[in-house]
Amino acid sequence: MRRYGKHTDEDDIRTRPGRRNTRPRSNIRPKHEDAAEGMVLTVDRGRLTCLVDDRVVMAMKARELGRKAAVVGDRVALVGDLSGKKDTLARIVRIEERNSVLRRTADDDDPFERVVVANADQLAIVTALADPEPRPRLIDRCLVAAFDGGLEPLLVLTKSDLASPDEILELYGALDIPHVVTNREELETGGAADRVREQLGGRVTAFVGHSGVGKTTLVNALVAQDRQRSTGHVNAVTGRGRHTTTSALALPLPKMEGWVIDTPGVRSFGLAHVDPSRVIHAFPDLESGTEGCPRACSHDEPDCALDDWVAQGHADPARLYSLRRLLATRERTEGD
Repeated sequence: MRRYGKHTDEDDIRTRPGRRNTRPRSNIRPKHEDAAEGMVLTVDRGRLTCLVDDRVVMAMKARELGRKAAVVGDRVALVGDLSGKKDTLARIVRIEERNSVLRRTADDDDPFERVVVANADQLAIVTALADPEPRPRLIDRCLVAAFDGGLEPLLVLTKSDLASPDEILELYGALDIPHVVTNREELETGGAADRVREQLGGRVTAFVGHSGVGKTTLVNALVAQDRQRSTGHVNAVTGRGRHTTTSALALPLPKMEGWVIDTPGVRSFGLAHVDPSRVIHAFPDLESGTEGCPRACSHDEPDCALDDWVAQGHADPARLYSLRRLLATRERTEGD
């Protein structure tokens, strides 16, 4: 006698034909309330390296998660073999809600955004003052992505032995962004790492920068010797660095005083996903002045209420200029 007829009235049951009989399947997924909590350290071809308590566990995404992907920094729930032993594999059954996301697109016309890092507190934008030359438009775009994603920016200027940082610091002075200036000798002696580490304590910091600026070299100076990554050099002909970091990787600071996430070097940073109305939230001294703006105001048009707000002395004109420069970066290429 068949348990399920041709027209079953159970909404949560669907049938799948088999070789011998029809096997009922339920759409109700287990809650996995006893799953262990972990953090994604890196992702490589469908395999995710996770930290569960003090163990490094290899895992794969459960089919029930569908197209939802886990990225470095994600807090996840895992079941299965969590021993961390060789040739064992756990399963990620849940991705917890994210506190922040660093996202980018391939270019400004690309509708598909990519989450680079999740749950980072801070974005360290690493820029060389020379060799290769600094690219302010790329810095602007990283700042917009940080403000949009809920990360606090940190500006790290390297190779100050080759050029002065004054021009760059003046350009971003109105934004009141914390900054650290380093040179190559300080990287070798450890002085640069000590000053950068002061900005990282107790936080998760994602490092982003153009290839060849010394980002991975700096990360290596911050972490333990056995966790260091390979580094490259700047091409003397093109003035560009060579990609040596091919995937994002979360690394603990000594004594577990925080985390750094090294990301692959970028040559473009698309902002097609950014809603300009979210960037204004990073400018609390200007945000109140937008109440009189027309609907869907770009904050860079004749009827924008911010002009009168600043003219009345409520905010520094340099702050408004900086906001509009950042918003306008979507219409310009990074090399402008």
